[in-house]
Amino acid sequence: MLRHIPGLQSLKAFEASARHLNFTRAAAELNVTPAAVSHQIKELEEAVGVPLFQRTSRHMQLTRQGQVLKPAIADALEGITRALQKLRQVENPTQVRVTVSPSLAAKWLVPRLDRFLESVPGADVRIDVSSEPLDFDREDIDVAIRFGDGNYPGLVVEKLFHDTLFPVCSPELLKGAKKLREPKDLLQFTLIHLDWEAQGAVWPNWRMWMLAAGVKDFNDTRGLHFSQTSLALQAAIDGHGVALGDSTLVGDDLASGRLVKPFELALRSPAQFAYHLITRRDTAERPMTKAFRNWIIAEAAASQG
Repeated sequence: MLRHIPGLQSLKAFEASARHLNFTRAAAELNVTPAAVSHQIKELEEAVGVPLFQRTSRHMQLTRQGQVLKPAIADALEGITRALQKLRQVENPTQVRVTVSPSLAAKWLVPRLDRFLESVPGADVRIDVSSEPLDFDREDIDVAIRFGDGNYPGLVVEKLFHDTLFPVCSPELLKGAKKLREPKDLLQFTLIHLDWEAQGAVWPNWRMWMLAAGVKDFNDTRGLHFSQTSLALQAAIDGHGVALGDSTLVGDDLASGRLVKPFELALRSPAQFAYHLITRRDTAERPMTKAFRNWIIAEAAASQG
């Protein structure tokens, strides 16, 4: 018999630790310290009266009792999340919770949100900016937009964009003494790089673009390097150099004149990668979720021309 009912935080700490088999990674997921996770696991072990993990200096694994508890706790937390989500949908039918990657949020979604609010008066839109892997079973979200291969079994997935990349810079940069008439002239300018790769696919980069443009002896170690597209584009807007712009994310900046496109040569992003709209099958037809999903699809189609 349990000595006392374990708290929800202890159960969440156990579930995350059992998945990761690492307190540090579990703590990062839960936004707490590893010491807090260790304390919560200790409380749970005291409550059930048996050890749940075997720990050594290098490894951690579940005990036999922990293996029995793991699926039960995971199912229980999933059930709680779904119940709370249904309660929120009943109590707040105008609310829609959206998770979106940082660069798409900053450069594409947020500038357009007023149009959704005008088309759906009274809508309560909650935006969470994240590039973390999706888990609808553990997170209270209605709609997700993620960049990747679109492989989300059991979910409703719709492709939004497939991008091309081309040089962009501030128009002020072209007013200086350095001229940008042909691709080799780029060697005189600071180049802004995006350092990103996933699942073995390398994102189109300056070396690839220079090769396609016929520019030889290119040194890709110099310049500014960023891990977020929105930061690289902001550096270009501020006149710090020339970036390879993602067609989806630079559209508004090109239209407003904040950026210009000095060359037409463009590279296609890897075929397996695109922005996708993702929803749960059991909530995709909920009125507010459906309204937001349909609006996103229409906006994406319009921005692709």
